Amino acid sequence: MMPIYNNSQKDKTSLESFKLEYGKVLKDIDVEYITSGVPKYDEEGNITNAILFCQTRKRKFSIMQGAHEYLKEMGKFNIDDFFFITISPLGTPGSFSPSTSGLRSEFPQYTLKDMVNFKRQFLAENFKIKKIFGIIGEENGGYEVYTWACEYPDDMKFIMVFNSDFKISGYRFIISKGFEAIIESNDDYYNDPYSTSLSKAMVAINIFLFTQSFSEKTLDNLTNYEIESLVEDFVDEGLSVDIYDLNFRNNAFLDYDNSDKLSDIKAKTMVIYSDDSIYFNQHVDIDILKENIPDLKISSYQSTKENYYDEEDYSIVGEEVISFLNECLDIE
Repeated sequence: MMPIYNNSQKDKTSLESFKLEYGKVLKDIDVEYITSGVPKYDEEGNITNAILFCQTRKRKFSIMQGAHEYLKEMGKFNIDDFFFITISPLGTPGSFSPSTSGLRSEFPQYTLKDMVNFKRQFLAENFKIKKIFGIIGEENGGYEVYTWACEYPDDMKFIMVFNSDFKISGYRFIISKGFEAIIESNDDYYNDPYSTSLSKAMVAINIFLFTQSFSEKTLDNLTNYEIESLVEDFVDEGLSVDIYDLNFRNNAFLDYDNSDKLSDIKAKTMVIYSDDSIYFNQHVDIDILKENIPDLKISSYQSTKENYYDEEDYSIVGEEVISFLNECLDIE
């Protein structure tokens, strides 16, 4: 077994085999992960204090960034009592993906449930984790959290979801369909992965992605010149993303819908959303969550971000998060 306390450094291992939902078996596939904290074990050697983070697409400007220090300072528990794990999902660089495998357009299509099963199998085989203490996710990382809690409701004690939804719909669905149309209309996708036309397609896709990365409130505080400059920077950064990785993940998201499975969730659940979140439809989805999840806490906050580079103040929701975690830990 590999070392399991690596002080937040990336590490890599492999799964000997992994079976996708539709039956294809993948062999010797990479898994990239990061751990921190101190694991605790039961009498059978199973880790009992694992908290899994499901990351956002951009991995920055996240309200969760300040969580650890805030909880250390203000909470009634020691953050070192937990063992934190972040796993690069199936289909993304670091782990087995279209770009890193060299399969590109021949990569097998996977689903969000496959993404969950990939992490679930890794945790069981490499860390002897049968039950996760908690799973936390933000934005599209929340898709994995909801899917996991719906498909395997006995796997965790709590889930916490920030600015995410239990389905893809409305504006976000249209944007994803736009990605699909741009890629499918380009014949070079199947013939020449390094063509100029594919690079131009990625420019268009990244402009669409820009609209999903910043709220209306943030953009309203910028001039058109500032927005244009930001778009250029965003596109330049986005060109490092492989079009095949993006396409297969987008295809998985297009089928994402846990509406009919929410009532299966058994974990204590906390849903936190910003008043200007583009990932959560507060006018529709709150009632659906309340009707289906019995042990649910919902918290909203007014975003403090005025510019794209501002970070949210975690203390806005900190006290409610601490209260929720204390309940999970049975702390008075």
